[in-house]
Amino acid sequence: MDSYVFTPNEVAFLAGVDRRSVEKAIELDVLPARKVAEPVRGTSVQHLPAAAVPFLAALDGLVDVSLSTARKKALWRTLRARKGEALAPVEIVPGLTLDLEALAGERSRHAAEYLAARDAFLMADADILGGTPVIRGTRIPVYAVAGRLDGGETLEDLIEDYPQVPREAFEAAAIYARTHPQRGRPAAAKPWRKAG
Repeated sequence: MDSYVFTPNEVAFLAGVDRRSVEKAIELDVLPARKVAEPVRGTSVQHLPAAAVPFLAALDGLVDVSLSTARKKALWRTLRARKGEALAPVEIVPGLTLDLEALAGERSRHAAEYLAARDAFLMADADILGGTPVIRGTRIPVYAVAGRLDGGETLEDLIEDYPQVPREAFEAAAIYARTHPQRGRPAAAKPWRKAG
């Protein structure tokens, strides 16, 4: 899980932190970022390694403990060197050991599941809905999935409507839509569209 696979928005969402925390870690050269082709849309955007999720989740879980930039960089190097291995405890300084599994294990597993589902089930093709990301093998836009969930429907409702689509595809679509906002004006800013 060491390649550059998540956008800053995805890292923030999956780690349970705000986008500013991710940006600050990049600005301070704690986390490396690289422009790569976005897997679903194919455009070149900034990405971070998957290990950024447990790293930021662990930092966020530290209550009343503030690490210097140098200590954060040391923690990052340790996490990255493990290349997706189990989140074993890490000694930051003598007497201070972080239980990474307790701090970030659940979020790390969720990130791995999302990554696998995103890559397996989501795609964008200029010939399908003008390149809007959809669930592979369907014409279901990721934004429609998120809209239905935001409107009060459940995953079970979606599965009932589309029994051929796995639950993981809907879950990945909802996260992708939330972390990759649509471009253009919001619908509310288009007065020529009348609610009807």
